[in-house]
Amino acid sequence: MPLIGDDAPAFKARTTQGMVNFPEDYKGKWVIFFSHPSDFTPVCTTEFIKCATMQEELKKLNTELIGLSVDSIYSHLAWLETIRDRVEYKGFKNIDVMFPVIEDLSMEVARKYGMIHPNAHYTPESILEKFERSGGVLPIRQFTTETIRAVFIIDPMGKIRAILYYPFSNGRSMDEVKRLLMAIQKSDSEDVSTPEGWSPGDDVILPCPVTWTGVKERLDGPDKDLKCFDWFLCIKKDTQ
Repeated sequence: MPLIGDDAPAFKARTTQGMVNFPEDYKGKWVIFFSHPSDFTPVCTTEFIKCATMQEELKKLNTELIGLSVDSIYSHLAWLETIRDRVEYKGFKNIDVMFPVIEDLSMEVARKYGMIHPNAHYTPESILEKFERSGGVLPIRQFTTETIRAVFIIDPMGKIRAILYYPFSNGRSMDEVKRLLMAIQKSDSEDVSTPEGWSPGDDVILPCPVTWTGVKERLDGPDKDLKCFDWFLCIKKDTQ
């Protein structure tokens, strides 16, 4: 399973937009690479509609989307057609999903990225007890080969910069994924950190000094544009 800071595993795959050679085809661009459990599933459908509506605003951030599941290319195409022709979500309808969706029947790409979590179909005991008391039947899948809801943010150098995992039952917030992407881009371009809940335009945090001289400079006379609570926590107003 790749970790933050690792090279994103390379692959070639067939997609709904033709063949992809990754990361070669995406050099110089940021990539949001995400997996979904299966085509024709309700949560995934809402996620894909949201992703499709955000594609142009992500392009303005030099960012491309790539999706993946272990379904066939024909299943992908039929599902995308259904999304366009039959589904409306939050006022969005007739949505064309134009980013590539990878066919991964062999699970080769999913395994390279650690997207398959065999025990992810976990059922809490409270739900089991409720069904037992009511005389109901609850089918339980203890093992799965479906891909989890994984998100990898990959930078223009092909390095993994962030990893997020969501359970099968709960959809991702693509607005949060975009916020995180913008925070990473901010940190890279200005050598700053971003505080909890940061959004574009909010104050940023300066790196901690790593020498005693740097600590004394912070304590003796911080820049007037900074708000320092102590040497290790100085906040700077964002001017961009």
